[in-house]
Amino acid sequence: MRWNTETRYKMLLEITNAVVTRTNREDLFQALAKELRKHFAFDRMAINLYDAKTQSISYFAAAEGVQPGGVLMRHSRPLADGAIARMVVQSRQPTVIDDLGRYKDLSSIGAMVTAGLNATMAFPMLVRNRILGSIHFSFRTAPEHISELTEVLTDVSRQVAIAVDNMLAYAELEKLNRSLEREKDFLLQSSDDYQQDEFFFASAAMAEIIKTIRQSADTDATVLITGETGTGKDYLARCIHNLSPRRQHLFVKTNCPALASSLFESELFGHAKGAFTGASDKRVGRFELAHGGTIFLDEIAELPIGLQAKLLHILQDNQFERVGDSRPVPIDCRVIAATNKDLRESIRAGSFRQDLFYRLNIVSIHVPPLRERREDIPVLMTRLTQIQARQMNRPEPVYGPRALERLSAYPWPGNVRELKNLVKRLVILRAGDRISADDVEKMLESARPQGQMAAEEVATLRDSERRHIVRALARTRGVLGGEQGAAKLLALPRSTLQYRIKKLNIKPQDYLIYPPK
Repeated sequence: MRWNTETRYKMLLEITNAVVTRTNREDLFQALAKELRKHFAFDRMAINLYDAKTQSISYFAAAEGVQPGGVLMRHSRPLADGAIARMVVQSRQPTVIDDLGRYKDLSSIGAMVTAGLNATMAFPMLVRNRILGSIHFSFRTAPEHISELTEVLTDVSRQVAIAVDNMLAYAELEKLNRSLEREKDFLLQSSDDYQQDEFFFASAAMAEIIKTIRQSADTDATVLITGETGTGKDYLARCIHNLSPRRQHLFVKTNCPALASSLFESELFGHAKGAFTGASDKRVGRFELAHGGTIFLDEIAELPIGLQAKLLHILQDNQFERVGDSRPVPIDCRVIAATNKDLRESIRAGSFRQDLFYRLNIVSIHVPPLRERREDIPVLMTRLTQIQARQMNRPEPVYGPRALERLSAYPWPGNVRELKNLVKRLVILRAGDRISADDVEKMLESARPQGQMAAEEVATLRDSERRHIVRALARTRGVLGGEQGAAKLLALPRSTLQYRIKKLNIKPQDYLIYPPK
């Protein structure tokens, strides 16, 4: 068959139409092979992909026709192992051999000869001056008009290169999309403790909090939630998000104390490729991930001073810069912050910025501890027991009046979180039983850690010592020694102060920005 200009154009058009709708490798390859067989005969067709980084080649799809050796190597192999592919990739020119028998001492060609193939034509697949790989046609008998066929297949290889490149890009985008969907599903899913219809209370204090949430949910005002550990600050933050117009976007929780200080800024704001050792790719930070949605900064009091300043700028300017990148990134997300500390005391101690406090404290919600809203305890015990029993497919424990009185009198240092854990233990260990006041006492006693009071006292002393040192560092702007230093102010030897600073994980450099008080 001969190929004039019109025939060549028609051939290329038909190839394009045949492969343009294919969405996986095998379909594309088989459609291409079927279309090419209409225009010339071949005994084997294969497409190799080239990886410049690893200097290796791999099959794009299962080869069509004769299989040298009988088994197709699907894994990648060194470029050096493919004599013909190596010549094409390195020269970026077609390689045409009309008598393979002259090169059968080369292992890859020897296998072809053994399989009955005696001629081959290989062409580079070039896209935007990048070598994507090579396409190979092999024959038992060398084809006629080989020079003209070489010209035709050179044009074909360009068309195939575009189709293969588009296919690979499509597959990569599909993979990325699946990854992002998984990430989105993970971030959107409620925590184990959050179900919007499982919020129970009887107290006027909680009714007022819910009223505030409903009034502010449809705005973009920043919200500051305070309260002891275990009171449900995370739950309320999710409630605000789910009642807001942003509920279709991400709720991104960031637990400030859980992030390594050295990577804190990268976690929040992301980093550019090459920003620091190990930053091999661009990283999207949590603020960028929350674009359109809500970012929840849990335990905001633990945010380092330097990052507090950056957070303040984000709230003011609605943009930020990634680590290692000077280009501003616009951001549109609602900020909800929570803490179990008294931020006003932290401000006095010099560990929290006053201007950031005012910026965060647009809507303020204080969640009282469970011991201050005891009327909620019987409701929580009864309703949460019903839910846990249903989830575990077990009969509910039944609480007698004296048992509920004892539960209501308990101080609940762990608040609602502790109550939920007790409910789970009761459903597991006392399913279907009637629970007495004595049973409650024993269960509470067994759940209480040994030496709990001593540990609480130690923690209180440690916090007090830390506050004193932080206050001194804030007043001296991070200076330790000398007449104006923190050691002098605290009446401590400098070495002792340095030891305490290290033990309490305090960083004096964080306080350099503060003026003396």
